[in-house]
Amino acid sequence: MVKNRPTVCVAMSGGVDSSVVALLLKQRGYDVVGVTMQIWQESQRDPRHAGCCSLGAVEDARRVARLLDIPHYVVNFKDWFKESVIDEFIHEYGEGRTPNPCVTCNKKVKFEALMQKAAELGCDKLATGHYARVRHRDGQWNLLTSRGGMKDQSYVLYAMTQDQLSRVWFPLGELGDKAETRRLAREAGLGVADKPDSQEICFVSDAGGYKEFLRTHRPELFSDGEVVDTAGNVVARHDGVAGFTVGQRRGLGFAVGRPLYVVGLEPKTNRVVVGDDDDLLRSVVALRDITWSGVRPEQTPMRVTAKIRYNMEARPATLFSTPEPTIVFDEPVRAVTPGQIAVAYRGKTVAAGGTII
Repeated sequence: MVKNRPTVCVAMSGGVDSSVVALLLKQRGYDVVGVTMQIWQESQRDPRHAGCCSLGAVEDARRVARLLDIPHYVVNFKDWFKESVIDEFIHEYGEGRTPNPCVTCNKKVKFEALMQKAAELGCDKLATGHYARVRHRDGQWNLLTSRGGMKDQSYVLYAMTQDQLSRVWFPLGELGDKAETRRLAREAGLGVADKPDSQEICFVSDAGGYKEFLRTHRPELFSDGEVVDTAGNVVARHDGVAGFTVGQRRGLGFAVGRPLYVVGLEPKTNRVVVGDDDDLLRSVVALRDITWSGVRPEQTPMRVTAKIRYNMEARPATLFSTPEPTIVFDEPVRAVTPGQIAVAYRGKTVAAGGTII
């Protein structure tokens, strides 16, 4: 065993990424402890669901830990997850916003509750299967995109604090390539090598989707209301503002003879506003709950690249801190969605990020 190396807690979801993280750290001689979170009641899920943190995922993580000969713990974060992630998810939809529960989970569960649990287990670092990097430069911890760039998850990690960045490890950020991760898993004989990525929201079943989830937990959000165009003319009726999101075209439940898109939601008046594709274009994106990561507010205005959704390619923009945190894109971007996340970068370093107003 390598001396004077930190004990590392690996957040094991039962997937290939976190399994390979545990493998790599064990191969490098670290003391590794595997931890899997239980965050949602199985009885409340579609029984066909096999996403992260399901009973099947827990068993997959346990088998990998047994193969690697490392301790493995299952921790119950169900109450914490409900209060921090699910309740906020429901609340945000009720306010006409479209939340990103994975970002909330990273912020309030993985890098808060789980990091605390890792410390209680005597671990110095928490390692996860995210594709990103952390560097310490000029007295500050910085979050960077993954080295390969083919797979990068820095967008969903933007809200990490300096203390959290100092105690986290993202070994796969040096790979940046899911194919390489799977190759390493196969060579080591890990049974999860070809396990599909989890794409869905972990607490929402594929069968009913998020709308059915909201109907079950907040049926009052689904009351009839008006669908109006940008001039205020009533063009149709809807069965609940919570069932729509900005930028949506399919599944509107009505047709008027031309393509229409959701361009706004007004929960106080129970109205859905629709318009043409051009009505979705915006250059100015105001933010709340901003995290200043790689820069300080007083350094703005600052040239950056920025993105307003995970799979979007970052585009040239200017970042402002006053009179309110704002990203102004050089060219208009489509479907700026309140409740979603905007992240600004300086080169490969995350500069700042926040929730879109």
